[in-house]
Amino acid sequence: MAKKKYVQVGTGGRARMFYEAVASTYKDYAQLAAFCDISQTRMEYANKQLTEEYGAAAAKLYNYTEFDKMLDEQKPDCVIVTSVDRTHHDYIIRAMEKGCDVITEKPMTIDEKKAQAIIDCQKRTGKDLRVTFNYRYAPHNTKIRELIMDGVIGDVFSVHFEWLLNIQHGADYFRRWHRNKHNSGGLLVHKSTHHFDLINFWLGSTPETVFAFGDLNFYGMKNAERRGVKNFYSRCHGSESAKNDPFAIDMENNPSLKAMYLDAETDSGYIRDRSVFSDDISIEDTMGVIVHYKNNAILTYSLNAYMPWEGYNIAFNGSKGRLEVKVIEKSYINAGGEKGDEGALAGKHLVVNPMFGKPWEVEFEEGKGGHGGGDRVMLEDIFGNPKPDRFHRSANHIEGAYSILTGVAANKSIASGMPVKVADLIAL
Repeated sequence: MAKKKYVQVGTGGRARMFYEAVASTYKDYAQLAAFCDISQTRMEYANKQLTEEYGAAAAKLYNYTEFDKMLDEQKPDCVIVTSVDRTHHDYIIRAMEKGCDVITEKPMTIDEKKAQAIIDCQKRTGKDLRVTFNYRYAPHNTKIRELIMDGVIGDVFSVHFEWLLNIQHGADYFRRWHRNKHNSGGLLVHKSTHHFDLINFWLGSTPETVFAFGDLNFYGMKNAERRGVKNFYSRCHGSESAKNDPFAIDMENNPSLKAMYLDAETDSGYIRDRSVFSDDISIEDTMGVIVHYKNNAILTYSLNAYMPWEGYNIAFNGSKGRLEVKVIEKSYINAGGEKGDEGALAGKHLVVNPMFGKPWEVEFEEGKGGHGGGDRVMLEDIFGNPKPDRFHRSANHIEGAYSILTGVAANKSIASGMPVKVADLIAL
């Protein structure tokens, strides 16, 4: 069987999971022909991982201005998009117009106009676009889908979903490019795309009306000043003030952060370690959202990015009872440690409370590795020989669009103070 040929655009922290999988576990099925990035240094580091860690052939390197040239020369079957969120739509569209299928990191894109452009291009070209929602594949999240599908708590009428980002992982969004809403769409798009997709996945429905509030209450200079902070700095590296700041990171002494970001600053222009208490942050850290779904379910959702622990609480209220979920995840900094620690399961509690009968704890085999064990299962589904899946965990461009549209509508609601109809944003 001929190997499927891939190229990858964007070689930052989220890229590693894909190119390392192709070079190791799935080397008999797939080959990575080329990288494309703004930073030659970062691409060379990725190639070093391929050749020295996995004994794979080096990928050919193309500057980000040579994306079309890469497609013309390499003629890949599929393009993997792991670049900055605001660029996803551009690479997805250009790849599909060149006849390639696409795998993209979440979020598919960051606003409704870019989403519409992707939808229209897919209709024109007929190419496949897959959005990598690894949380769907985590065994505990799949189990929730199974319980609801099988009617264990009957028809779900309401969901309360609280996600906590701790002061290690949550703070990291305020150091990086994500802190600028122009790049990421804010956390209600970049991060919550996972959560809103899970709700769509669990309920088997899509959002209809969204209302939201949000603000920057903890991070940022004005909030730090209000708490009595007097010593500020622009970035961690080289700063004396940062040495005493528990929110600072040390890239110099972290091999992967140094290689991917600090050493790449000259040719990328990207500063990875900005202070989380500077005055140019345009995203929120405290968000509350209410969503009405097409199946009449109601979601109340909150996201806070400065919590003492990482994970989520969920309650599903149905016609036959209630499902309660608590998941604790390992703390991590993107690309700052073992990728298997990213969102890894540290504790879980799934309990069914029947309307008549005693509560019982749900049994399932826990997953290991990144995103609650979802990374490994998803990669097998993408690059290996997947089995038939009654849960339909693979997500296409329509599901990718719906996952961001709740967050896009929430951003608009925060700005206007009014509810937003999802159908008014896009024609799917």
